[in-house]
Amino acid sequence: MLAFREHTTGLRLHYAGLTGSGEPTTDEHNNPLLSLTGNGPEVHLNVFGTGFLASASGQILTNHHVAEPWWQNDDLKEMLDQGLEPVMAEMTAYFPGVPHGIAVNTEKISFAADVAVVKGNVSELGIKQIALADGHRSAVSGGPVVLLGYPTALDAILARAGAETLQSIATATQGDPKQVMEELARHNLIRPITTQGHIGDVLPDKIVYDAQTTSGGSGGPLFNNEGKVIGINFAMVREFGGSNFAIPVGYGKSLLKP
Repeated sequence: MLAFREHTTGLRLHYAGLTGSGEPTTDEHNNPLLSLTGNGPEVHLNVFGTGFLASASGQILTNHHVAEPWWQNDDLKEMLDQGLEPVMAEMTAYFPGVPHGIAVNTEKISFAADVAVVKGNVSELGIKQIALADGHRSAVSGGPVVLLGYPTALDAILARAGAETLQSIATATQGDPKQVMEELARHNLIRPITTQGHIGDVLPDKIVYDAQTTSGGSGGPLFNNEGKVIGINFAMVREFGGSNFAIPVGYGKSLLKP
């Protein structure tokens, strides 16, 4: 969850005010009115991505652009040009089978690739780290791969829930994304989507493959036929479904070292 503050004063961006029904007040074009000194709630932007547990100490591998969603993000450029800077207000990780989210914080960010490590306390969750492949020969052109992730994030999770459950969640949360995630976790509905494909090419800094994904799947683990992670999904070519890209897992392993 992102918030925004003014670079010089540190004041955070708020909605200018709320209507009687609790909605943000708007201008003549129906755009919410924002202010650094408004008395409405703080402006938050919810961002989703994928990651996976890579060590018993709670280190989670994901992308730099997931850990810091403003990194190389043209959509936020207008706000940044107005003297605002994004800050991570809150970061929460959810795991399949765990009935609640856990707080995580960014531990390390790679300067060489779109990879980051975030960390949280997983000691009581009973989940196991994922095995990481060794060496460059673990990824071979033409070899089969399996990709796990949460493409389209909340939308895909909700689309797989039953109508009765959706109504229950909507009533309990009033549509607040954080509360929706907590309810989905409580109902054991947070499960990744699995896609299969093959490696098209192996380059020093990326693996090209055709297992499908989209926004929200960033940071997902790419497995070889031995069930070990060979890459961390980070990008796609929207015009051509045959090309998605993963950072070789070696870049992530280097961040896990003390």
